[in-house]
Amino acid sequence: MKREQIFTRVAQLKTQLANGNSYGEKVTLVVATKTQSVEAINWAIEAGVDAVAENKPQEFRDKNEFMLPCPRHFIGHLQTNKIKYLIGKIELYHSLDRDELADELARQSVKRGIYSNVLVQINIGEEESKGGYAYQTARETFLRLRDTDGLKVKGFMAMLPESKDEALLRELVKKMRSLFDWAKTQSDDVEYLSMGMSGDYTLCVEEGSNMIRVGSTVFGARDYN
Repeated sequence: MKREQIFTRVAQLKTQLANGNSYGEKVTLVVATKTQSVEAINWAIEAGVDAVAENKPQEFRDKNEFMLPCPRHFIGHLQTNKIKYLIGKIELYHSLDRDELADELARQSVKRGIYSNVLVQINIGEEESKGGYAYQTARETFLRLRDTDGLKVKGFMAMLPESKDEALLRELVKKMRSLFDWAKTQSDDVEYLSMGMSGDYTLCVEEGSNMIRVGSTVFGARDYN
């Protein structure tokens, strides 16, 4: 992918998102940088994305110092023994998906005298292949994590299941939006509902997501070689 192509794609996305979501909120454009070169990531940053996000801690470690200034997010499954590569360097963790991770991230944050900003991952499609807390326990989970030293809960993240049933997908986003709106009444820290990837972000934004995570929409099809 050439520089001009990345600039064009980011500009098109920003135009599409310019009016915000269905609630009139700004939509934060997070670009997923998995397997991308530092050069390509820096072009996306120059083009004006709001944040860059890695999936793998070691990949973040290897690229971080070479990337231009831009908020760094983490969007992958995080093992507790890999927190050391990220702690203090990540502006937002999207994938807080279990108590073990919450406890260790909180412990290391307190030890360093910092807060780690997190999104609580909800398994909204009840899929065995995906991590995250159950929707049925989301409120009590949110309240518990809200009161955990070292963590600042900024909202929720969820991934839609692969389905051709658009009515179902819209209903799942609406359920997450309802949860998000409730959480805003419980904490002033809550800002983000992170839903929507390259294949479904338009639907998610229409139903109230205010943060999307896209990779191929900016960089083209991923090359795993």
